Amino acid sequence: MTDSEIEESQVRDSETESVLEKPQLGIWELAWPAILGNLLYAVVGIVSIKIVGSLGAEAVAAVTTGHRIFFGLQAILIAVSTGTAAMVARAWGAKDYSEAAHITSVSLWIGNLVAITLMLPCIIFAKQIAGVFGLDEKTTHEAAEFIRYLSLFNIAFAINIVIGTSLRAAGDTRTPLWIGAVTNVVNVIFVYLLVFGLFGFPQMGVTGAAIANGLSFVVGALILLYLWYGKKLRVGVGGRGSITMIRVRKLVHIGYPAGIEQFVFQGGFVAFLWLVGYYGTAAFAAYGIGIQILSVSFVVGFGFSIAGATLVGQHLGAKDPGGAVRQGWRATGLAIASMTALSLVIVFFATDIAWFLIADSQVVQHTVTFIYIMAIAQPLMAIEFTLGGCLRGAGDTRFPLITTMIGLIGVRVGLAVLFTYLGLSVDWIYGALIGDYIVKSLMIAHRFRSGKWKQIFKEAERRF
Repeated sequence: MTDSEIEESQVRDSETESVLEKPQLGIWELAWPAILGNLLYAVVGIVSIKIVGSLGAEAVAAVTTGHRIFFGLQAILIAVSTGTAAMVARAWGAKDYSEAAHITSVSLWIGNLVAITLMLPCIIFAKQIAGVFGLDEKTTHEAAEFIRYLSLFNIAFAINIVIGTSLRAAGDTRTPLWIGAVTNVVNVIFVYLLVFGLFGFPQMGVTGAAIANGLSFVVGALILLYLWYGKKLRVGVGGRGSITMIRVRKLVHIGYPAGIEQFVFQGGFVAFLWLVGYYGTAAFAAYGIGIQILSVSFVVGFGFSIAGATLVGQHLGAKDPGGAVRQGWRATGLAIASMTALSLVIVFFATDIAWFLIADSQVVQHTVTFIYIMAIAQPLMAIEFTLGGCLRGAGDTRFPLITTMIGLIGVRVGLAVLFTYLGLSVDWIYGALIGDYIVKSLMIAHRFRSGKWKQIFKEAERRF
């Protein structure tokens, strides 16, 4: 670096410290923007389902399949973001803001390479990928088109994930909130226009929903890049020297178990949904609608998961493991109370909401049953979401992988296979989720209580 570059870097670091040197944010201060942002996303998802639902159960099943496969194929990208969250939070807790910027930059480069790599198979083999669910020809074709078009926006999705994750890890959950609000509005507008072909736009049905999702990713990515390169975000741009083998290896070391977990998770979901699809399109569509309705409750758990992961990572970076433990348990308690309360409200209005989203008596019946079953699992899901997030924030990404393999593959899919073999109704298949979350919540809670996660990051640093 030249003298002028060094001087500029020092001034920038000095300005950053003067702005950011303040008391550590609390759980609610971190959680509420994440909860509100995810809640908005959930409401937009419900509106989208309402719009697509007017096309019939096959269209809803196609969108459900397309979303599941799209996010399943992003497992490597999610692994990168997991490593980013742990490393940025740790750097921020240690007040090493320059390192947080370097990590964000190298993560973004890796994320973009992953996005490009994933795009090609999704475009070329979309129909073969969608066909694994065993749905009827029309639904499979529409799901394949959804995957093919949404994959064109992989890079924009990667930018949103990486920079958004970095900001949250640094304690800024408000910027992703307002950017998410803008992108969700864009999503709803284009879903409405492109599905029905209004105001001169082409009528594209399910494909239009995919393009609308993608355009919302683009809007979010452009806003983030403008703010990031304009030095208006909490986390700076790393610039030259960001990409080093040590940083890349640390990201891979922390992130790859999360990537494997996502492959296992999505693979287990494919198997589970294949069994649900065995009972027909109505049962499959009901699962997609039920998940969308209950996402109003799920997002609360995700919000506290983000808050817990951020605070655990920052406390460990500040050499305060006791504070990390306290924040983890507090976040979990708040998640249990909030998710349980919300799920009870959803249960009360389950039938009315289901009829609002789709006028199909068989789909509505399955949807209401699914909601009742999932309401029982809400406290368990709160534990798994929040404490699992805390472990990942500490860099302990291997244990959540183990719990996913045992809970999802061994218990949920195992029970679903057994119930299908015994000829039981699809309600029993839905019920297998309860067994999954019982096992995962017990395992995750035991791991967090053991305190072994406190040493994970130190072991990685000694290795590299």
